[in-house]
Amino acid sequence: MFAAPAARPGPSPSPAPAVDLGRRRLLQAASAAATGAAAGFSAPHAWAQGSDKPEKEEVRIGFIPLTDCASVVMAAALGFDRKYGVKIVPTKEASWAGVRDKLVNGELDMAHVLWGLVYGVHLGVSGPKKDMAVLMNLNHNGQAITLSKKLADKGAVDGASLAKLMAADKREYVFAQTFPTGTHAMWLYHWLATHGIHPLKDAKVITVPPPQMVANMRVGNMDGFCVGEPWNHRAIIDGIGITAATTQQIWKDHPEKALGTTADFVKKHPATCRAVIMAILEASRWIDASLSNKQKMAETIADKAYVNTSVDAINQRILGRYQNGLGRTWDDPDHMKFFNDGAVNFPYLSDGMWFLTQHKRWGLLKDHPDYLGVAKAINQVELYGQAASALKVNVPKDVMRSSKLIDGSVWDGKDPARYADSFKVRA
Repeated sequence: MFAAPAARPGPSPSPAPAVDLGRRRLLQAASAAATGAAAGFSAPHAWAQGSDKPEKEEVRIGFIPLTDCASVVMAAALGFDRKYGVKIVPTKEASWAGVRDKLVNGELDMAHVLWGLVYGVHLGVSGPKKDMAVLMNLNHNGQAITLSKKLADKGAVDGASLAKLMAADKREYVFAQTFPTGTHAMWLYHWLATHGIHPLKDAKVITVPPPQMVANMRVGNMDGFCVGEPWNHRAIIDGIGITAATTQQIWKDHPEKALGTTADFVKKHPATCRAVIMAILEASRWIDASLSNKQKMAETIADKAYVNTSVDAINQRILGRYQNGLGRTWDDPDHMKFFNDGAVNFPYLSDGMWFLTQHKRWGLLKDHPDYLGVAKAINQVELYGQAASALKVNVPKDVMRSSKLIDGSVWDGKDPARYADSFKVRA
């Protein structure tokens, strides 16, 4: 067991949680050795005067209470932000729709946000249309699909047995995702479709904010949901749900949350964006550097100001220690990663394009967009490369990558229209 950080403040009436100075100093001291030991790390002075100095020193970054907000929170809690001349103000939000609205109207400068939300806003299919930007990827893996204990008691414990039960016991089945164009909706749809369940015809799909998933399942509002941690593990702890699939089973090392902002913000504040990317890269590397760092991260973000849950709901799955709620346990090497020697954070064009193919598949887009053109406009590959290179973080040579998904399809970004049209189960 690790000692908890210094006494934590209670929830602040302000939406921006504060980290007291004493706690910050303690965390900085505790992490100094691991930070310095990170591979190839030397702390550059990222900004000086003139063009390198951040145009905006205080940066409000929205987040949803999920484990994968950790790199944003820890960048502020450990003081990595101040090294680069910015102050990150993590701002707790209630829903992805709220994050969207505050990004669009400028109340938030940036956000820990769903890839598909950013792309949806850019194309005007998930709210007001506004040119958007992805600065970096924040994490790979670490989401899951939870089925209710009631379904599990009837034999539905994975995709195949769920399909069998739904075929035999006809009724309206309700599944929840977190935002209509977001990652969780796409993982849920893809998983259901892979097992022959049409998500738009064979089930009712509703939108529920991540922190409200467990409470809604407890009162019987849904049969299953797809969400990020710690809410899948929380459902197991509370005895109301089981893990039917992890998202890394759907797509190993899939993109998940992005650091998103508007195109206008990038245009006006490029040095600020670089500084924030560097601070969050450092925090990402710190989290992945050791088991003790992951434990300290779990203790920090479990606080009421952030995720507001027990540490044990967070700290098992970030170490790859999984259970399904039915007695099965396993060590998953493809658990949530924040850095993985830089492999996590590059904003691959093909990652963004995949979400567009799924938006087309499920009727969110009526026509094929300019897949590559949209991705080039949104993903700030050059800006990310500048920040990563300054930290000596590996940057891939290719802006595309190839992956094999659970249904056997291979996605490499080369022929997105053909890929989008290749699915038998579609809108």
